Amino acid sequence: ADESSGYESENAGGDRAVTTGGTRGRQRRARTAFTSEQVCRLEKTFQRQKYLGASERRKLATALQLSEIQIKTWFQNRRMKLKRQI
Repeated sequence: ADESSGYESENAGGDRAVTTGGTRGRQRRARTAFTSEQVCRLEKTFQRQKYLGASERRKLATALQLSEIQIKTWFQNRRMKLKRQI
């Protein structure tokens, strides 16, 4: 099962282990740049429902070629953005 996490930085740096203070040997991934099509679909889905169930998240992740964690995080961040606006 050769699956990608959807992050563009995956395998980009070879096997270099970069340790910075407090990261315990884990390198932070580069920020995911969502395409305008992905953002548009995410926003449309968010307008219909603010929370996604596991099956809905899985379907959306597959359709957008993103990981379920990326979808979950995007929705969490979008709900916080909405909360700040209100």
